[in-house]
Amino acid sequence: MSQKIKVGILGATGMVGQRFVTLLENHPWFELVTLAASAHSAGKTYEEAVGGRWKMETPMPQFVKSMVVKDVADVEGVSADVDFLFSAVNMPKDEIRAIEEQYAKTETPVVSNNSAHRWTPDVPMVVPEINPQHFDVIKYQRKRLGTTRGFIAVKPNCSIQAYTPALAAWKEFEPHEVIVSTYQAISGAGKTFKDWPEMVGNIIPYIAGEEAKSEKEPLKVFGHVDDATGQIVPFEGPLRITSQCIRVPVLNGHTSTVFINFGKDPSKEELVDRLVNYTSEAAKLGLPHAPKQFIQYLTDDDRPQVKLDVDYEGGMGISIGRLRPDSIFDWKFVGLAHNTLRGAAGGALECAEMLHALGYIEAK
Repeated sequence: MSQKIKVGILGATGMVGQRFVTLLENHPWFELVTLAASAHSAGKTYEEAVGGRWKMETPMPQFVKSMVVKDVADVEGVSADVDFLFSAVNMPKDEIRAIEEQYAKTETPVVSNNSAHRWTPDVPMVVPEINPQHFDVIKYQRKRLGTTRGFIAVKPNCSIQAYTPALAAWKEFEPHEVIVSTYQAISGAGKTFKDWPEMVGNIIPYIAGEEAKSEKEPLKVFGHVDDATGQIVPFEGPLRITSQCIRVPVLNGHTSTVFINFGKDPSKEELVDRLVNYTSEAAKLGLPHAPKQFIQYLTDDDRPQVKLDVDYEGGMGISIGRLRPDSIFDWKFVGLAHNTLRGAAGGALECAEMLHALGYIEAK
């Protein structure tokens, strides 16, 4: 690529914004040129604005330290010098919906990590390996917004990443009843153990809003674009999911335990085969952050483990293990995904890479 696509980050000082910064350092397609945050941070250098709140395990990249942070409310000023934006702002949902649409109406595509627009019917909510065809709805969204170039796309919640890929791989076997418990890392709340010492040796059996997301978002991912209405219609088949979401003392990595019934009667060999041989358009397009093998199956009884497996495929792959028959349901298994890479900034970055590869994001 002779000329890199210029990108900015809305909400650059928060934990997900910081992850975007690290992922965009030396990116082969994208060049980070603009950082935006609240009025409190605006006018400061990025290093000053973040202060002692840098939460990544690697040092702050040198190239961003002296960048002057812009006010995220200055929509025209922030969008002026970028080809598209990542959104990781921390605001009430109605304010996020409004400001992301304002940016899109400046003809600047917005790829959002936030949940605010996940249920806007003409906003695609995409896992690139599963439902990239949902980007087709963008043409209808642009018509609603009155734009020719601007739009909003989002990625799903981090809590669904450890089991929804398995459901996608097993679609032919008609999964229809799923019980899932997610054991979610503290970085999903934007925290480290330094910020949240009371989580050491602790479990909290409640995460606000997570269970509804875990149960409903896979249905939108498995839905289809309805050309008659210009909207995404959630999956209308027999699939039903019920969940419990628990915060556990782990820094990175969401683990899920899953019980599942199928409409058909697959063998274990067939189930494992569909996992390890799952292919996707994302891998075929050679996206920089698309894992070469999306799903790995681990045969050891004590895998997947966070310490051993969370960074599989650079944190962008899914690890599945302990697949075995159940005494009440057909099968059960354990899944693991990196929540701030695959589940957050990395997933949004891969969405942007696919949007660029498909021609939705180009230089202004």
